[in-house]
Amino acid sequence: MSINAQLAQIMFPNIDKTPADYEVMFPARTLKDGARVTRIAPSPTGYLHLGTFFTSMVNRLTADATDGVFFFRLEDTDKKREVEGGADDILKGINEFGLSIDEGFIAPGVIKGDYGPYQQSLRAEIYHAFVKDLVVQGLAYPCFCSEEQRQAAREQQEQKKDRTGYYGEYALCRNITPEEALERIQNGDSYVVRLRSMGSEQNRIKFDDMIKGTIEMPENDEDIVLLKSDGIPTYHFAHAVDDHLMRTTHVIRGDEWISSVPKHLQLFKTLGFKPPKYAHVSPIMVEDSGNKRKLSKRKDPQAAMHFYAQQGYPADSVLEYLLTIANSDFEDWRRANPTADRRQFKFNLKKMSVSGALFDLDKLNDVSKNVIARMDAEAVEQQVEKWADEYDTAFAALLKKDKAYSIGIFSIDRGNAKPRKDIARWSDVPEYVSYFFEDTYENTLELPENITPADAAAILRAYSKVYDVAQDKQAWFDTIKSICADLGFSPDVKAYKADPTAFKGHVGDVSTVIRVAITGRRNTPDLCSIMQLLGTETASNRLNAAIKTFENRI
Repeated sequence: MSINAQLAQIMFPNIDKTPADYEVMFPARTLKDGARVTRIAPSPTGYLHLGTFFTSMVNRLTADATDGVFFFRLEDTDKKREVEGGADDILKGINEFGLSIDEGFIAPGVIKGDYGPYQQSLRAEIYHAFVKDLVVQGLAYPCFCSEEQRQAAREQQEQKKDRTGYYGEYALCRNITPEEALERIQNGDSYVVRLRSMGSEQNRIKFDDMIKGTIEMPENDEDIVLLKSDGIPTYHFAHAVDDHLMRTTHVIRGDEWISSVPKHLQLFKTLGFKPPKYAHVSPIMVEDSGNKRKLSKRKDPQAAMHFYAQQGYPADSVLEYLLTIANSDFEDWRRANPTADRRQFKFNLKKMSVSGALFDLDKLNDVSKNVIARMDAEAVEQQVEKWADEYDTAFAALLKKDKAYSIGIFSIDRGNAKPRKDIARWSDVPEYVSYFFEDTYENTLELPENITPADAAAILRAYSKVYDVAQDKQAWFDTIKSICADLGFSPDVKAYKADPTAFKGHVGDVSTVIRVAITGRRNTPDLCSIMQLLGTETASNRLNAAIKTFENRI
């Protein structure tokens, strides 16, 4: 047995599998040619960030475009930063907002797939087997440097104005002989395991980023840490082993990782792996005092996916809006295909923004109004009720009293060629439909400036005499027109505009008075449908109450 093999054995006495064994255990996937295998691999260090969700969506779309696989791997090696429940929160958010996961952690507590464990803290033996093999080959070595030694080296680098890092003459343990390393381990000295880099900063590497294009950077010459002193791998090393064994073809991640690509490519090469294709996603930006900055967990409530859940944005609205950020041609496609399923859009990584798209809450609201306008009444009622169950239980109780009535509310002005677009999020709904429920109905009876209380009372008295709940929209409007002339209002808007001094107003003003009396608002969906849903008793009671109020104001 060679001295390096002896060193590897004493470092990893319980590891009996080799990299070749794991190649057999996790063979190439049986997918069609060109199928892309993508992943999201977050750390459970907090809530689900919009940026993480956006990157997840891009990974999902990339896999979908080729009938590939999108999996979830939990990178939980940094126990100091781990937040209890963080992983479940991320998974719950990804699922709630419409991204399905094919493999790995597919939901809180649910794991699926043949390429696991999908949790790095459970993969220690796998990492150790690969590091053991590198030690045997002389491509990795134990480093016994103390923090004091590392700090002294950093200070020396700063004095000399050299680049900081563990490389060249500053790689103090690189030239320790295997015999000396063996002796120090046997003496119980603490150590980390480092890669023996064969790179030089004088050399350049090039790689084709599927979003950014060709990128050229200095080669990695640092002897980076592979295993910490407690045997836990660093992110750099673990991700290389995991992405190879899980047969990831495309690593799509935030562009803060671009600076690490030289390390990652070197690791893949040293381990004998084919590197994946890289695509680095630019951060979502916000405008702040005329400048652009990254969406911030600390400053921006919309950075957390909890914000969208609490506000009640439908999953389709969020995904549709993010598609406008992801691909510049999505909006043109949507205009050409107004009712098509968004999944029919051909997503392309190469059409993503190189610099980072600007987040626009107003635009999200506009997109969401269109999405909700395309939904049928049953779907709207169901989603509103689900949102209210969690965030507005009193309103949820109102909806549940009479499901048919609740669905009827959302049926008004829906399903036609030009549906109303009043609702951007479910939290808008309680106030928007409050006049449909006696528990939430309030009416201050504010009239347009051109209508006096006396005229309002007269209009409502006249209408009350001819009101018929059974009338369809045309008959209902004809009835309103029929009372106009006797009240001094024009039944024809054009006639009024031709000679406004001849009338108190027109038929639109008359219907507005009725609308105010019934709903307390000047702008609502179709009033005939509203009155039919409210029913004769409620509508008549509101008309009579308004008449008394206006009479008291005369």
